[in-house]
Amino acid sequence: MSVAVDPESNDLIEVFKALGNPARLRIMRWLKDPEEHFGEYEPIADRLSVGVCVTHIQEKSGLAQSTVSSYMSTLERAGLVHPTRVGKWTHYRRDDERLAQVARAIGTDI
Repeated sequence: MSVAVDPESNDLIEVFKALGNPARLRIMRWLKDPEEHFGEYEPIADRLSVGVCVTHIQEKSGLAQSTVSSYMSTLERAGLVHPTRVGKWTHYRRDDERLAQVARAIGTDI
């Protein structure tokens, strides 16, 4: 017997899968306050409006560039981050409205 899953539940499952990885969860926490967590890196663009350069995320995490790119793609597919291109660099910022929707869907505050 299979259980039908509604689209909202599928979306939540993708969010939880994305956040189920400790490194991706840590990145999301860092992106909550980019000035605090990435202040040591020279910004390429405004961190608050555009986000954090993926190279800075890679440097801070100590992970391979390909791993960070994969992790950020996973977070993007789950709707948790927004990418913005600045020149040849991709920057990411949290989608706090999406996170608030997730919190409401599970009945808790973020």
